[in-house]
Amino acid sequence: MSMFRLRAVTGSRYLRRFLHGGAANRDHVLEQLGICSGEDQVLEVVGKNKAKLTVNHVGCAIGMLWHFQKEKPQMLRTVEFIKSHPEFLTLRVLAENKIELMDDSLNVCLHFHINVVFSHLKQLVSEAWLRLYRFPMPSLSKFAVCLSDQHLQHSPPMGQITDILNQKLSSIDDARILTTLMVSVSSLVSPHLRDKLINKADHLLDTMDPSHYNNPRRMVQFLRNIKYSYRPLLEKCNHILLRNVPHLNAENISIIMGLYQSIQFNNCDFRLAAKQRLMELVDSSADPFSFTKLFVALGPMAGEDTKERLESTALLLAEDFNAHQALAVAETLEEIQCRNLNLIQKIASVVHKNLHVYKPMEIARITQALILLHYQSPELFTKLRNILVQFLLNSVYPYEVTMLTRVLSMLPSPRLDEGVVSRVEAVLPQCNLNDLNTFAMAVAKWVRNDPSYRHSTPSKYVRLLQTLNRCGHERLRKADRLDLVLEELKYMSGEWFEEMLLEETMVTLQRLEDQISWTNVPEMALFLTRTNHLCTPLMDRIASVAMENINKIHYSATYATLLPFAVLNYDPPGVDELFDISTCIVRLPPGSFDPHLLVLLAYALAVADCFPEDLVREIFNVNFLAKLDSQLETLPDALNKRIRLRLMELNRAVCLECPESQVPWFHERYCLQLQKKGNGSISPVQQQIHKMLGEVLGGINCARVALLTTYFYTVDFECVLDRHHQAVAYSEQSQLQISEDGKVRWGSDSVGKDRSEVPPGAQRVAVDFLDSKSFCKNSRHMKGEAMMRKRHLEILGYHVVQIPHFEWNSMELSTQDAWKEYLRKKIFTGS
Repeated sequence: MSMFRLRAVTGSRYLRRFLHGGAANRDHVLEQLGICSGEDQVLEVVGKNKAKLTVNHVGCAIGMLWHFQKEKPQMLRTVEFIKSHPEFLTLRVLAENKIELMDDSLNVCLHFHINVVFSHLKQLVSEAWLRLYRFPMPSLSKFAVCLSDQHLQHSPPMGQITDILNQKLSSIDDARILTTLMVSVSSLVSPHLRDKLINKADHLLDTMDPSHYNNPRRMVQFLRNIKYSYRPLLEKCNHILLRNVPHLNAENISIIMGLYQSIQFNNCDFRLAAKQRLMELVDSSADPFSFTKLFVALGPMAGEDTKERLESTALLLAEDFNAHQALAVAETLEEIQCRNLNLIQKIASVVHKNLHVYKPMEIARITQALILLHYQSPELFTKLRNILVQFLLNSVYPYEVTMLTRVLSMLPSPRLDEGVVSRVEAVLPQCNLNDLNTFAMAVAKWVRNDPSYRHSTPSKYVRLLQTLNRCGHERLRKADRLDLVLEELKYMSGEWFEEMLLEETMVTLQRLEDQISWTNVPEMALFLTRTNHLCTPLMDRIASVAMENINKIHYSATYATLLPFAVLNYDPPGVDELFDISTCIVRLPPGSFDPHLLVLLAYALAVADCFPEDLVREIFNVNFLAKLDSQLETLPDALNKRIRLRLMELNRAVCLECPESQVPWFHERYCLQLQKKGNGSISPVQQQIHKMLGEVLGGINCARVALLTTYFYTVDFECVLDRHHQAVAYSEQSQLQISEDGKVRWGSDSVGKDRSEVPPGAQRVAVDFLDSKSFCKNSRHMKGEAMMRKRHLEILGYHVVQIPHFEWNSMELSTQDAWKEYLRKKIFTGS
């Protein structure tokens, strides 16, 4: 049995090296270590031979301890227990004393997190640093991981490793070594080295064993770390990961899906395969560790029955969750909008008992999850607020102060601590634009909730907002790299940004427009779309760069690139050719383009009055719609609803504008369901227009309100003019009534099916009030959707009269007579 143990363990590189000396130089301590089958036996040998231990013994013992830990699943590891063991402390002291003699064992020491008890971590790292150029690439990659584990990603040794990687990249032919180094040095790579690494990784993916799924996973992690969504490599990685899904456990799937989400890569085939695999693992995930991983990955994709089953299991396991498992479950409960009060209460109880364990960002995440779950516990929220404030006062990291401040603003509080204001003010000059925007939204909440706001805005808020404005403008004026600006603008929104920074942002983007390239065109286009800001110089530049580099832009970026031209209704030179490239997408291999993205692209083209025949045929196909249905079941509710709405609108547009395609209208039931969920109210301005229409047309019964047309367009007002341009009165039964609170009472003629025929030579007139959402934010230029709506109503037989908000609310129309004359001209003369 002893010989069997010796043979089993000598497979480890630590003992192979130390036992190589042969019988003539027998080392009895190494022989005793060689027959150890577990950590406790290794530590026992160390305790019995303290006086005899050499540097070889120390390195071998530490290496074996880590080897035994690696062989165990994460939940069964006992690292903390071993590090506190008296005999391990003996190894630690000896390692410190003999550090200059240790070589490969330096890696193991660091990997074993000995720094928690080492007083000479710097000496350990420095000793390894001196030998970096002597390390073979496998050892270098392991040392890089060790530095990352010690949060030394920006240390001088890591910089040296980055330089070595750059010099020796061509000699690396092992994907595991390369990807490990890529992840470790990701915070230090230059754009040039980034491209070299991506090319090398792409090449090694073609030659590696496809069953080694951790290699492509690390490549995705590298892209996530450097915030660079390079689609060709992502898709190649996804292809390999997809093949391995049947062999992945819940933890691996959860990690991969988290990486995909953070890099905004949403692959339908992977999500469907992952969901199927996770469903297979439900019965075998009965312990807290595996269940938590399963719950986090499967919960957001599961149907209602599966969610209920997962919640029931979570309730049974709740008391066994540790602090971080409770946090993960709480965040998932918030994501799936759980309303199981017993489960929420149980998880909150576990969180409450473990508040002392959590770090600042974790406390912020817990607080946010419990708030969004509508959990009620003044006692717990008071504790959380006190902890948040204490963490915030002690933090020096801008990202941390930003997160803590944002979550603090979500909690009810009569007044803001002066210490918090001072801490926020101190970090503002170091913050990026997105952080500044977060602070602005937090200040706005505090202002509204402060009782003294009823009398005047307290000076501390005024001071904060002034500092925010100054820092935001200074950051934009000093900006000299377009890619960094676009990264900071990616999630910008809200009143403060639109009122204080949007114009300055446009000036900055135009100043840097020479840096617009095929790689950042999609981000620039998405920003313009999101802000609804029509900036023709930037739009022209986007179109020009896109056309010049049409063969370089990945097909997945087509939708983002075309979107602003459709939404903002702008046609620069050559845009028609740009739209024509969309027809090539349906010729891509099956699965290249996710179904939901194809729907979004087709809808954007429809807004721009473009209906590629192949694209229409591809989407309105039974097999495609079946796959889309399957995909929608895995998407978050908000995105699911958005895609379904866009499919309906696309179906309507094709039926109206391309009758030759013979696509059936199959959204009647869906539209009726939407109609029932609507509130059926009209605005005060629309009530005012309705009253005046009655006077202009010769009676209130000459105008119908909120009429639903065929294909479910809602027309604000409808009237009928006979051949002599006289208004025709509607019958009492077909006239919709408006209550005092603005609610519309629907009649039997409300869905446009049984409308009476108009007299010969008569004309139906649709009167639509266009609010600010129908126009670009910085101009009176009408957006694409308003134009498409007008086209469709005209196809349905209406003469369309549009009343822009800026005309109706202008100084020229400030009297009753002026408004009535305006309506008269619009309806009867079309001017």
